[in-house]
Amino acid sequence: MMRRLLPDIDTFAAADGPPPRGMWAFARWALRGTERAIGVTFFVTFLAGASELVAARFTGWVIDSAGSAGAGAFWDTYWPLILFGIAFFMILRPILFVFDAAVSGVLLGPNLFPLVLFRLNRYTLGHSMAFFENDFAGRISQKALQVARALTDLVIEVSDVIVFSLAMFLGSFILLGSVDWRLLTVFAVWAVLYAATLRYFIPRVQRRSASRAGARTQVTGQIVDTLSNISTVKLFARDRDEDRATQDALETLRQRSLEFGELSAVFRMVLMTLGGILPVASILGALYLYSVGTATTGDIAMTALITTRLSMLTNRLGRVAITIFTQVGEIEDGIGTLTPAHGITDRPGAGTVAPRGPLHFDRVGFAYGGESAALDSFDLTIAEGEKIALVGASGAGKSTAVSLLLRLHDVEQGRILLGGTDIRDLTQIALRNAIAVVRQDTSMFNRSAMENIRYGRPDATDEEVFEAARRASAHEFILGLTDLKGRSGYEARLGERGVKLSGGQRQRIALARAILKDAPVLVLDEATSALDSEVEAEIQQALDEVMRGKTVLAIAHRLSTIAQMDRIVVMDQGRIVEQGTHDQLLAQDGLYARYWARQSGGFIGAEAAE
Repeated sequence: MMRRLLPDIDTFAAADGPPPRGMWAFARWALRGTERAIGVTFFVTFLAGASELVAARFTGWVIDSAGSAGAGAFWDTYWPLILFGIAFFMILRPILFVFDAAVSGVLLGPNLFPLVLFRLNRYTLGHSMAFFENDFAGRISQKALQVARALTDLVIEVSDVIVFSLAMFLGSFILLGSVDWRLLTVFAVWAVLYAATLRYFIPRVQRRSASRAGARTQVTGQIVDTLSNISTVKLFARDRDEDRATQDALETLRQRSLEFGELSAVFRMVLMTLGGILPVASILGALYLYSVGTATTGDIAMTALITTRLSMLTNRLGRVAITIFTQVGEIEDGIGTLTPAHGITDRPGAGTVAPRGPLHFDRVGFAYGGESAALDSFDLTIAEGEKIALVGASGAGKSTAVSLLLRLHDVEQGRILLGGTDIRDLTQIALRNAIAVVRQDTSMFNRSAMENIRYGRPDATDEEVFEAARRASAHEFILGLTDLKGRSGYEARLGERGVKLSGGQRQRIALARAILKDAPVLVLDEATSALDSEVEAEIQQALDEVMRGKTVLAIAHRLSTIAQMDRIVVMDQGRIVEQGTHDQLLAQDGLYARYWARQSGGFIGAEAAE
């Protein structure tokens, strides 16, 4: 019922444009669409703060009225106001504080965090591969969670404490001024001292908070990096080195935390001292005014109630101020990581459906932003339905060509055409929907086998998934899978990055995913490199079938893969140096022929780097 009385927040509403780099502009971007809900929250909290002053004023009025009316006449004269007091304290004020708790705990808390994280996650997914290659996955995710949690807590703390305090301060200013201007002067001087204290400490707290947040994420990044590569750590016996690196990161965090803690302790001590000064000075002032006949006993009581409450609030405000500016520091720290402009974007009006037709690399140049070219005037046309193998030594540019085709990076020179259309004139989603990929380094989600294969086509039926797995020779081993929770077969979880599978099993699931996708262009990046000869023979027929009628671009060293291709393109230092059929290239007695002469165990180019 409570939720029906509160405004709605569309928790998964898309953000408008990219996130700004400035703190407050970023907050507006992240929270856009919640203004009404936040406004209602602030209004309710302000009323709750004001109710504290109503209670103090009512208490002072009762004391003055009881003294002036006398014992017998008080109830007869003031019974309507006494009834108001009863209704206020027993009905209105409790309802107000219930709503005050609801707007924070029901309206804002459960909605702001998923909203902010959803928007950050959507924007992060739009980054190019270069963004993810230059950072830790754990660090990026930690920053997103950190920012979403800090911004949510910031809004709630501002509402619960800052807005509440603002109502108290404004109301106190009015009520104390109504007693005597000299009492107001005491309060005004104290408020100036309080504001000066905040102005001095807050920037310093904020800077040290940001420094601590940065150190914390470095610890997270270090631990995630170690655990993500735990097999390498174990195989090279580098446990102690990784432990030492983590210890160094933790020591930096400890030092930043000590610096922050020392400053926070001094800040709170000063605020508590100021909080103690206020009621003492104000009550002494009210007593003086009473002694000269310009204040009543009710004024003294009201002043004592207000300033004592403000003193307690000041102590709380000090703690919350540290928390708030810790959150601001963490948000600013996260903004630097999460808000860089997307390296690859869709052009306005980009096509949403990729055309069929030939692939053409038109004098493509690419150097990953450096001087040494990975591709240099790379010019290649692949007819629709043609099967091309790219052959060359490591670093020849084969994988770069594939990455550019998929727009994981954008060409620096030239262009790539699909069906006569520059791939930059297609949305990235449209382009990648038209291409199925099986890579040497296969990636699996920590989800079920069914979900991993169905990733190729989310609307596929179970039977279509089973058939794709059969064609990839994956069905039988999938049926024998089990996980720690007792799930088996297609429902068994594969572990993070498919860690529970062998390399060959991962590649067969990746092949099943590509078969299910059934895209017109197929990219094979060493698709059978992890398979033994027996398993490869099992799926060779499936590969023949899935390649039929498709445009195929294969990076290949394995002879069995090369033998199926219509044309072999030999690359060296980012250029095409030879192309033709296997027999034609052998007859040329060039680089390919030398690779072939060195071939060992069914592979070519094994010694090309020499």
